[in-house]
Amino acid sequence: MDGAATEAADTEEEEEEEESAGEGVYDATGQFDYGFAGVLARENRTDLAPLTLASGQPVAGGEYTIKSGGYYRIEITADGSQELALSGGDFFRAIWINEIVVEDIEVRPMGVHSIEFDSAGTAVFSFIAILPGRYTLSVPGSSGDTLQAVFNIQ
Repeated sequence: MDGAATEAADTEEEEEEEESAGEGVYDATGQFDYGFAGVLARENRTDLAPLTLASGQPVAGGEYTIKSGGYYRIEITADGSQELALSGGDFFRAIWINEIVVEDIEVRPMGVHSIEFDSAGTAVFSFIAILPGRYTLSVPGSSGDTLQAVFNIQ
């Protein structure tokens, strides 16, 4: 083979390699542009109104309406007047919890069913809403509407 034929063969091989390099690769860009840090970037997070656990006080000021795929953070504060918990397995299964922070300790759980306060304190959890529906976090054993927080995931 002369020099020109060898060069032409090399060029064809390079073109075939470039074409095959794109095979099996699917570009998922276009719908979302979250930037380098992705959906969990601080600028994508929405802070929700806090929840309060106090004897005889409402847990939430109203219902929450949030969007599936949205990144949220909520603070839960207990005043220590009584040992209280918030339970809501359905809600916790409808979201993906990024972390729960208690006194600067970050916990990244695989699943949660409830959160209980034995004394005064604050817990902050960040999550991504996943499954649309209407969910409640409520004080176990209570039946009043004021002792629950309602989340509507759209």
